[in-house]
Amino acid sequence: MSAQNIYSIDNHLDKRTSLDEEAPQPYQASPIHDAVKTSIQRYLQELEETEPCDMYNMVLRQIEQPLLEAVLEHTGGNQSRAAECLGLNRGTLRKKLRLYQLG
Repeated sequence: MSAQNIYSIDNHLDKRTSLDEEAPQPYQASPIHDAVKTSIQRYLQELEETEPCDMYNMVLRQIEQPLLEAVLEHTGGNQSRAAECLGLNRGTLRKKLRLYQLG
């Protein structure tokens, strides 16, 4: 293996490692954050005495579909651009679109 290839691999791994080791940034509230939090609080209040079950997955499913719909609208249906906006690869986006019957 040439020195240039080794340098390229090392450089790639260094970048990947530094990204993986970054601490999550403190989250700053936004209108989306506030709307989601309010909706979850209302949901929990409406449950009254009933214990919630599998809330994490339920909330992700409820948020993911409108997110995909809005980004696809924003990109005029261009899945490559939508995947880029979402930080997903196209294959993952297509899988999610099939899951929600959006594509």
